[in-house]
Amino acid sequence: MNRLRHIQSKIITLDEAARKAEMARLKNKKVVFTNGCFDLLHLGHVTYLAQAASLGDLLIVAINDDASVRGLNKGADRPINPEQARAMVLAALGVVDYIVVFSEPTPLNAIEAIKPTSIVKGGDYSAEENNPDNKQYIVGKKEAAAWGGTVQTIPLVDGYSTTSLLAKR
Repeated sequence: MNRLRHIQSKIITLDEAARKAEMARLKNKKVVFTNGCFDLLHLGHVTYLAQAASLGDLLIVAINDDASVRGLNKGADRPINPEQARAMVLAALGVVDYIVVFSEPTPLNAIEAIKPTSIVKGGDYSAEENNPDNKQYIVGKKEAAAWGGTVQTIPLVDGYSTTSLLAKR
């Protein structure tokens, strides 16, 4: 299989991701799940994804489709890159095993289908619903607890966010 086809083969449907996760669990492997827009891939994203991958054996990344990115009020010109381009760039990273594109406002349906061992988000999120810093609550925590899953945060890399990089233009 040539390399481009290999990259493309990492972009799968939610049903396929659920099957891959189940197969991994049957082999006692840890399935790590994260999600985001990943609009302009930067050092913060790459560092975060590498750290997330190190927490388990299989890393599944769910990305917002273009319509759901627009629904997040990130700006009239977002996403910069269309969903298929964002998926391909992420799939080219060796630390990412599979990419799923989702259209809902949150990744809850994907989390419930995949049933990851661990849900991972950046440090701008919190595992506590009513946290003192008013950070966004990590979707899927209660559901993951029902099957023994955990939720973890990874510190952000200072100075790297798509929004701050776009503000420099």
